[in-house]
Amino acid sequence: MWSLLISIIMAIVIGLIGDALVKNDMPGGIIGSMIAGFVGAWLGNLLLGSWGPDIGGFAIVPAIIGAALFVFLLGLIFRMVRKTA
Repeated sequence: MWSLLISIIMAIVIGLIGDALVKNDMPGGIIGSMIAGFVGAWLGNLLLGSWGPDIGGFAIVPAIIGAALFVFLLGLIFRMVRKTA
């Protein structure tokens, strides 16, 4: 139970840090940041491996880089959709 709660909190923190690094407005508030954290951790682990400090099952450095990349790509997609609409 505690590990799930810690994972959710870490995903939110990682998503917020990734959003702050890109200076992009992540849609969905806290839930959007949590999704960005989980996807960013997966993407960062896939691209960079699992190195650095590990908290709550997340390798922090690759997860933050992955979350920033995910938020950046999501922002590009939303801007392209807004321009075409």
